Amino acid sequence: MKKLLNTLYVQSQGSYLRQEGETVVVERERAVVARIPIHTLSGIVCFGNVLCSPFLLGLCGERGVNVSFLSEHGRFLARVSGPVSGNVLLRLAQMRAYEDKTKKGDIARCFVIGKLLNARNVILRRIRDHGETGALREAAEKHADVIRRARDSTPDSERLRGLEGEAGAAYFRCFNELIVAQKECFAISGRNRRPPTDPMNALLSYLYTLLAHDCRGALEGVGLDPQIGFLHEVRSGRPGLALDLMEEFRSVLADRVALSLVNLRQVGPRDFRTTESGAVEMKEEARKTVLQAWQKKKQEIVLHPFLEERTPIGLLPHLQALLLARYLRGDLDAYPPYILK
Repeated sequence: MKKLLNTLYVQSQGSYLRQEGETVVVERERAVVARIPIHTLSGIVCFGNVLCSPFLLGLCGERGVNVSFLSEHGRFLARVSGPVSGNVLLRLAQMRAYEDKTKKGDIARCFVIGKLLNARNVILRRIRDHGETGALREAAEKHADVIRRARDSTPDSERLRGLEGEAGAAYFRCFNELIVAQKECFAISGRNRRPPTDPMNALLSYLYTLLAHDCRGALEGVGLDPQIGFLHEVRSGRPGLALDLMEEFRSVLADRVALSLVNLRQVGPRDFRTTESGAVEMKEEARKTVLQAWQKKKQEIVLHPFLEERTPIGLLPHLQALLLARYLRGDLDAYPPYILK
């Protein structure tokens, strides 16, 4: 079983990362603020004006520690990784599945159904814990209807994206019902991004960026090409398969972390600012709080329903990547998405 390692997030502006033997050294204003053994890391994420020495990048490439560079507020910029790992036969099988319209649609359908089932379970859990409202009931019924149609329809990626969009609109119409504190600040009228125009969407976008990073690393770790997706069409520079994989985890991981931070008042309206362009951004201290909550969530233990093994949440993307690889190699009859129980 793969060990859950840490991801090093560096967001203090002006930080410098360098190699010292088998250790990552973080400096700020010429003072050492942290030393982390390279063998304890699965990745490094640098936000904004954070520099890495070429020797450290070389060490990370040799050890399989991917280094991602994001803007200060979480927009992906670039990624540095070592030689491609994994069996080339697996990547050939992935390419053949992509070119097979039926198989491509079958895999895309699994991702969509996994996403919709998890979103519906989040809604039903809210109803069970706090009571039913019209918006919650409507969203739960819409998800059930779309899941049925997705299962019964001919597997086609374009049609599945349309069904996903229907359910997603219903999900975000009831999203405010999932907020039980600070609604005056964090209520939303729908999902918006590039840039987000309200605090909740800014928080969600930030968490989705972290989730995408973890999913991409999981896929690369088992030897799959993160750019060849089945639900998201191939586009230059876009990690389509990572976006596919993260669909299962949006509501049960990223959304739940966001709602927990808001409902427990760990972040508040003072943690955000509006730029002259109208974009809403998180302040640095809020981002630190979010990263701490994200790392803590990944340490929680859950039972994987298909494998029937207890595992840290942070390993779920890796386990799903392994299951997808097994399906592509012909060891499984279908790809089993992760479903929250």
